[in-house]
Amino acid sequence: MQDLRAELAEAISEAEWDWLSPHARRDSLIVVEPGLDVVDVGVAIANDDVSRVQHWIAENLIHKPSPAQLSDWNVNQSKRFNTLIVQPYVLVQE
Repeated sequence: MQDLRAELAEAISEAEWDWLSPHARRDSLIVVEPGLDVVDVGVAIANDDVSRVQHWIAENLIHKPSPAQLSDWNVNQSKRFNTLIVQPYVLVQE
């Protein structure tokens, strides 16, 4: 578990919206709200921890981007996000 956590922590990078938008079109983008650790979410997804993931979804702490978010981000192509790829998803945090 610790190895996966360390591996995912090292995999966090920063990306601009223009790089992320194709993933949004593929419906593979997941927004992680500020205050929630992207690595925690990545570990839960990688380990198929359904109860934790469902809890975060129910609390609206992780979700697909809303049409309003997508519209805002499309206007600002250089907006930067912290990102973590956990196949098949790309986790993003503003």
